[in-house]
Amino acid sequence: MNMESKSHSGGHMNHSAEEMSSSGEVPEELQTAENPTYPVGSTAVIQADHMHGMDGAEATISGAFDTTVYTVSYIPTTGGEMVEDHKWVIHEELVDPGGTPLQPGDEAVMEATHMEGMEGAAATIDSAEQTIVYMVDFTTTDTGEEVQNHKWVTEGELSPVNK
Repeated sequence: MNMESKSHSGGHMNHSAEEMSSSGEVPEELQTAENPTYPVGSTAVIQADHMHGMDGAEATISGAFDTTVYTVSYIPTTGGEMVEDHKWVIHEELVDPGGTPLQPGDEAVMEATHMEGMEGAAATIDSAEQTIVYMVDFTTTDTGEEVQNHKWVTEGELSPVNK
């Protein structure tokens, strides 16, 4: 699979550290996790490859929140090919999603801004999981670029740092 087609499966493989970073702002209604496995300020190893240089990187936790996370498929508002199984969009980043989690096959409009072309795009829910999501800071393992406030990594995508 070439990198062009890979960028359309699972998210954002061709993006730079700058594009992986965010302001750190979170939706007002997002609830801070009370007892996260990885508290804010702690470190963990990322076990996910949403983007190049992410898998195996040591991350510092900059936020931990209780929510429902979704993988979604959508056509970016900027045009281009369908993005399939994008990880992750949270319940609070959807327009008027209601109080209960959406189910696979449901459709929603995204307010998420962590990828160009997401905000305002209609998305189909591919999967839904109630969990703790983390915002993380890390240095990419391939280019050494600093990533700040990356949204989102699930608890299942982190492991303890073995020192």
